[in-house]
Order: sequence, then structure tokens, then C-alpha cells
Amino acid sequence: MSILWQARFFTTVNHLRNLPDLHVPELAFAGRSNAGKSTAINTLCNQKNLAFASKTPGRTQHINYFSIGGAHVGQHRKDPTIVEEIRALLVDLPGYGYAEVSGNAKNHWNELLGAYVRTRDQLSALILIMDARRPFTDLDKQMLEWFAPTGRPVHCILAKADKLNRNDSANALRLTKSVLASYVDEQGQPFPYTAQLFSALKRTGLDEADAKILELLSLGTGLNTDSDVDAPPTQPTPIP
Repeated sequence: MSILWQARFFTTVNHLRNLPDLHVPELAFAGRSNAGKSTAINTLCNQKNLAFASKTPGRTQHINYFSIGGAHVGQHRKDPTIVEEIRALLVDLPGYGYAEVSGNAKNHWNELLGAYVRTRDQLSALILIMDARRPFTDLDKQMLEWFAPTGRPVHCILAKADKLNRNDSANALRLTKSVLASYVDEQGQPFPYTAQLFSALKRTGLDEADAKILELLSLGTGLNTDSDVDAPPTQPTPIP
């Protein structure tokens, strides 16, 4: 099993001043509302309700943190011995682009998201989740523009790939890689951007995404079946 299965809720914040003061790598998940971000996180962590998947896109308005390591850390966040056990943090950013969200809320999200991805020292990489049928909306491009100056890796997950046939899936992946290749640094070198197809329903691309996330967090290279990886306190039921 994967070490991501250890993920547990850690904290939620609505202002940069309240971000956790932990010096462990963070991996942020960003994506347009209803692109499948919460479902992807839940599938990767083999839990049904870790990330809040609302039937009303745009309701998740905070930055939600999930810890990797640290037994029962959600219940004992102030215990220093527990905090020391945390090896990494997964960060679920608010979904963006939902039309019915108020203007004030949108402005707050934009400021929060932009500042976080540009300035957070602990942020190791960004997972950008896009609907495979509609990659690179203007807001997806804005997220890349915010993050590109950091020079850190981006891994694009094209979710809901099961909605496309094989040819259209291949074309979507080809387009995504082409767009990512257009982002270069001042020396003309491409940024470390990668992409893959993913389907939570069919579990397509699950192993590939797991391996990439663990690589970006320096936690390993893929699914681990060794006995030294602790199982979560309550074994989650695999998502069908």
C-alpha cells in the first residue's frame, strides 16, 4: 500500500498568517471547481471522505491540510511529539472559477491562492488537476503564471479521463504536454512540468500519480507493500 494512505486531517486555515509553522515539505493540490480535485485526493489516499467533495462546487473556501505521518495527529495537533512525526503535508487549495461564488469571496480566494503558491517556502510542488475534457482554462493558466516564477515542479493530472475515448485522451495529454513545454525559465530551459491521465472511477493512472507525488515529497518512489509501512488506525474501504 502507499504511505499516502496514512493521510489524516491536520488543520484548516483561511488566512496566510494561520498557516502551519512546520518545516516539512508541502504538496498543494489546485484545480477549477468541479474538476475532480477532491475525488482525486480521496482516491490517492484510499479514503472516501478525507477531502470534502461537495455537490455544490465552490463551497470549499479554506486551505485544508492533511498530514502524512503522526498517529492521530488530527486529534492531537498541539502535541510536539506527534508533530515531530509528521513527514509531509498535503494541501487542498480552494477550488477556483465557480460562477455563483460572491465577488468578495472570489477576491479573497485569489489573494489567498496567489500569495500561497508564490511565497510559501515549504511548498515543494504543485499538483494541478484539470478536467481532461477542458484542460487549461484561463484560471488554470493563471495558476501556472503565479507558480512558474518559483521554478518548482508542477504535475498536471487530467482527471475524468474515463469520459474520453482513447484517441481523445491521447490528444488531451499531448496538448497538455505541449502547453507545459512552453513554460521556460530565463535561460530558455523548460520548467520541471509533467502530466498524466487519471480516472478515479476506473483507477486509471493511480500508480503513476502515487509514484510522482511520493517523488515530489521525497517519500519514496511508489506503492509500497513492505510491512514497515504502518497502516492507518482504521483500514479505509477502497473506493469502487
